[in-house]
Amino acid sequence: MKEIKPFASKIWLSSPTMHGEELKYMQEAYETNWMSTVGKNINEVERITAEKVGRKYCVGLSSGTAALHLAIKVCGEKLYGQPKVGHGALEGHKVFCSDMTFDATANPIAYEGGEAVFIDTEYDTWNMDPVALEKAFEIYPEVKLVVIAHLYGVPGKVDEIKAICDRHGALIVEDAAESLGATYKGIQTGMFGTVSILSANGNKIITGSSGGMLLTDDEEVMNKVKKWSTQSREDAPWYQHEELGYNYRMSNVIAGVIRGQLPYLEEHIAQKKAIFERYKAGLQGLPVRMNPFDEENSVPNYWLSCLIIDESAMCKQVRGEKEVLYISEPGKTCPTEILDALAKYNAEGRPIWKPMHMQPIYRMHPFITAQGNGRARTNAYIDEGAVADVGMDIFRRGLCLPSDNKMTAEQQDVVIEIIRGCFDE
Repeated sequence: MKEIKPFASKIWLSSPTMHGEELKYMQEAYETNWMSTVGKNINEVERITAEKVGRKYCVGLSSGTAALHLAIKVCGEKLYGQPKVGHGALEGHKVFCSDMTFDATANPIAYEGGEAVFIDTEYDTWNMDPVALEKAFEIYPEVKLVVIAHLYGVPGKVDEIKAICDRHGALIVEDAAESLGATYKGIQTGMFGTVSILSANGNKIITGSSGGMLLTDDEEVMNKVKKWSTQSREDAPWYQHEELGYNYRMSNVIAGVIRGQLPYLEEHIAQKKAIFERYKAGLQGLPVRMNPFDEENSVPNYWLSCLIIDESAMCKQVRGEKEVLYISEPGKTCPTEILDALAKYNAEGRPIWKPMHMQPIYRMHPFITAQGNGRARTNAYIDEGAVADVGMDIFRRGLCLPSDNKMTAEQQDVVIEIIRGCFDE
């Protein structure tokens, strides 16, 4: 590989892209003194987001995790009734959950006293496997709630998952935190859950630095969530509380940032798509594939460009809980070697989400593959000839590439050259 100089300024995985309107709306909140959790910015974010996605109602919350918590809580109460104070809405109940995702997808199940049963991933979209989901219902027919995530902006197999859930009378919480603007059969993600959520975290395709949104077509759900998110204050002349509440409402200042960002969603998606296509073209001929999607039915938002290395081109790599070792081999590489090379030149990548069934906190939870009951693994190493579950295999061979939409084509060409250098003979 020819000599490459480190980037003078860091190439980020995915950083906020500001346009100017954000500051205007934040200033408006300041000048009008609406600095708390009410105000025009929140109202407009809720209106615009609901219209963009196609839902009747949107509730602005402090984070995507807060939105997931209240989505799971409201579905739990729909299914099992209001719990006693100090008990969760899912107390004693199992919930099926995407396995290869950020832990914010799964943690709110525990907040509400439920037990997550993790459903393995499929290779076609890197999302929940409908075959494994059907197996899970065979093993646990009593389950009535499924939490699904659309990984890295790519919609899952929505029709198949919805058909299985409908057949078993199960509600869906749709975690669309990473997929705002992505569509499945022309319909926006965020439309497919009984209740759905979005995130405006600092690295998302639209950001508020923080913030999240809950989406529903049910007015009663919308009102419940608004009430819960403001400490469940009753309609009384004093502070009256009859059920547990939370300080989860979105700030009007944060909403100003999101309000300024929303008109640029399509522009950001186009920039992210261009990055994905440049990687796809620039890495041709290498034993790698980009993160897949169903080209017939889905249009991703291309939030993060990822790749997976062919098994035959993997050098030896061993991951423990916090450390990783690998041995360089001519013509071969591994995610750790590529990430180390990118970091050396001042570019940020990261591993694929470590599946939930491999996490120490959830290792004793049930895990279901397409073949039935799976088993937890302590790390990403597989002995030669061993059979891996799909999520663990993608984690072992995959990585997220620098996908910042401010990265120039010339900078991306250098990133591609760094990656190609890892496969040099």
